[in-house]
Amino acid sequence: MDKPLSGLRILVVEDEVIIVMMIEGMLSDLGCSDVVSAPSVDKALALLDGQPFDIALLDVNLGGRDSRPVAEALERRGVPFAYCTGNRADNSAKGDLARPVLRKPFSAEELAAALSRLVPDDYST
Repeated sequence: MDKPLSGLRILVVEDEVIIVMMIEGMLSDLGCSDVVSAPSVDKALALLDGQPFDIALLDVNLGGRDSRPVAEALERRGVPFAYCTGNRADNSAKGDLARPVLRKPFSAEELAAALSRLVPDDYST
């Protein structure tokens, strides 16, 4: 498999530990060496205040809380991101048509395709 995300610093905002572990494994296989995860809106916002990220993957629902505050913080910082959700009826991201939405469960190929679209044009490893 190609390493399209090599060298990128990625924020994964997800509240399910097993899913975070799965995503981290996929991202490692895609070449990522720097993946930081946050299980809640508050943790994600604190991480964003303290460090830069190239791209992010954002669960729509974090423990029953809408992740929109994190999406807004990412937008303000110019960090491109994709949504992920396990709820087929979840419309939280539907107003944000510019963002890829991954439906859980997703494959490594689907993750690579969604996040590769977010890599800045001027990025080089």
